[in-house]
This record gives sequence, C-alpha cells and structure tokens, in this order.
Amino acid sequence: LMAALAGVFVWDGRRIEEEELRRSAQEMKHMESLSSLAQGGGPMEFPPSEREQPWELIMDKKHFRLWRRPIQGSHLYQYRVFGSYTDVTPRQFFNVQLDTEYRKKWDSLVIKLDVIERDVATGSEVIHWVTHFPYPMYSRDYVYVRRYNVDKENNLMVLVSRAVEHPSVPEDPEYVRVRTYESQMVIRPHKTFDENGFDYLLTYSDNPQTVFPRYCVSWMVSSGMPDFLEKLHSAALKAKKMELEVRDYLS
Repeated sequence: LMAALAGVFVWDGRRIEEEELRRSAQEMKHMESLSSLAQGGGPMEFPPSEREQPWELIMDKKHFRLWRRPIQGSHLYQYRVFGSYTDVTPRQFFNVQLDTEYRKKWDSLVIKLDVIERDVATGSEVIHWVTHFPYPMYSRDYVYVRRYNVDKENNLMVLVSRAVEHPSVPEDPEYVRVRTYESQMVIRPHKTFDENGFDYLLTYSDNPQTVFPRYCVSWMVSSGMPDFLEKLHSAALKAKKMELEVRDYLS
C-alpha cells in the first residue's frame, strides 16, 4: 500500500514466473502431439476438459489453424493459432517480435510502444503500448508485463505477456485502457535457432472494451490476428533481406 501511495511499482506478484513459462512450453508439446496424430490420419481435436470450454476450429489455412473458445463467466473468447514458417529463422522471428523500436517502423497501427521498467531478477519488462483501432473506435492502450525465455536444451523459445497496472502510466482520456490481456507465444525450431523453419503456438485473449456484440469482436480478433502474424513474418523477412540491425535477444 505504501509503495502504491508513493507511486512505486512493486514486482512481487506481478512479474512473470517460471511456472507460467513452463505451462506455455507444455502447451506447445501437447499441440505437437495432436499435430502428429492428425498427420497420421487422425483428427486434430482437443480432448474435452471438465473445467474449460471446448476449442472450436474457425480457420484452417495452409500454414496455420485458428481456434477459439468461450471464456467462462464473460462474453469473450480465447484464441489459439498453430502454424509454421519455412523461410525465416526462429531467431529472426523472435527478435523482431521483441524489438519495440523496430516494431514502431513496421507496424503502422502503433502510436506508442515503450519499455517502462525492467525487473533485474527475472528480465520481465513492463511495456506501454498504444495502438489504433478501426474507425470509429478510440485508440486502445495496454500496460503489460512480458518475459521471454530461450531454452536451448529443449529447443524452445517462449514469450508470455499479461496486463498489469503501473503508477507511471495513468489512464489517458484520449485512449481506452485495456485491462484484460494475456498472450503466450511458443516457437519450436525445425532444426536450430539459426536455420530457416519453425512451428509456433500463439494463445491470446483480451477485452477490447467495445460495445459491439461478441460475434463482431470475434470477427475483428480472428481476422486481425492472422494479419498481425503475417506482418510480423514480413518484418522478419525484411530485416533478414536488408540486414537491418534488430536487437538479438538470444545473446
């Protein structure tokens, strides 16, 4: 309480813990086993859970699949994308995703994107992100904590983010603050971090604070997510082709 009154951000209880990274890695392993089953001729279906709603496949493309499921107790959905790229390295894709300065150049929707604070203990970072939303909606702003891990032993890269409050970023009347946001990205190289080809799993949910019906919000997210991933992929290809200096987060 004293820290909050003094305007100090307390990391305890807010940083991304090891367990969250491990859970995301386990989800990737589970997805890979389902994918192997599907390639063998079986259906790629998630086993039902007593605690969670079933996943619904809503998009099936050559290079990715997109599912959604209702979040219990809300009008929102959680989304999951499983896909592959073969023309860019995992290192390039991972670095481009993390480099906030480069994203300001390739993502035209970004209004503001800054690292507010870093946690020395875990490497977690607090990010303030302001992004355009389709007209006539106000722009949205997110304050979230993120943490990444490169597991060379298990050949995995993990990035976990979720919304948080920070005293140095109060709400701005120009934007709508998004207070519910979670994202987990896991990347599995086909070979090594520096050779072309990888699979990825992205699990995502947020509450964009709109007055539109759930099906409208679902359409916006389900169409916007593949578009963002393709922009991210194109930015990684551009950085590779033009040899742009992107910060190396694996070093």
